[in-house]
Amino acid sequence: MRTGKGTTLLLLLPSIYPVLLLIILCQPTVKAQSLPPAKDDGFLYTDNGVDSDTILIEAFFDPVCPDSRDSWPPLKQAIHHYGSRVSLIVHLLPLPYHDYAFATSRALHIVNLLNPSATFRLLDSFFEYQERFYNAQTSNKSRDAVVNEISEFTADAVGNSYYSAIVSGFNDRKTDLKTRVSFKYSASRGVFGTPTFYINGFVLPDSGSTIDYKGWRSFIDPLLLGQTRNRDDLPHLF
Repeated sequence: MRTGKGTTLLLLLPSIYPVLLLIILCQPTVKAQSLPPAKDDGFLYTDNGVDSDTILIEAFFDPVCPDSRDSWPPLKQAIHHYGSRVSLIVHLLPLPYHDYAFATSRALHIVNLLNPSATFRLLDSFFEYQERFYNAQTSNKSRDAVVNEISEFTADAVGNSYYSAIVSGFNDRKTDLKTRVSFKYSASRGVFGTPTFYINGFVLPDSGSTIDYKGWRSFIDPLLLGQTRNRDDLPHLF
């Protein structure tokens, strides 16, 4: 019986199985994703304790996004109004079409490592003067020049004594990875624009739109009222 190429290959397969198995076993393992970070992503705005009744707001911001900037004052006003009843975590989503969103986000991570209490002071400064780092204003500058400017700006905002540590932070792989984790975390939550807001884990409509103080009150007041009603409906124990 005449054997063709296909039959010959079938006859050879048993002899090459051990070789194929060895090649497969020797291949490096490719991980689908990195291990979870050691710490939750995001910056906690207040030190208020969080319990089962605390309403959690999560804000996804880009430091050089105008809509993020405009959303920040009314959100802070609402947080201050509700006090310990509401907690806020800010996540960073450096949008790729803002040339220096990643570098400014990285500066926030650097400062958070150096002095967490100064993190939101820097965010306030970025929002106030963010036009300095818009695409048009930086288009004729080198990346190194802009990063140096961001380092100086950051030191002016949080204290010039931190300048050398801030510069070192931009050369530290750890701060680069933290900023990447923020981006990946945002993507894992389905966030693709800023600002985006979640309340108690549920996304609010109209991603990318600002919410004024009255808008925050319209979301939060009914939730607090619902908590009160639930407590009143509990049976009294004697």
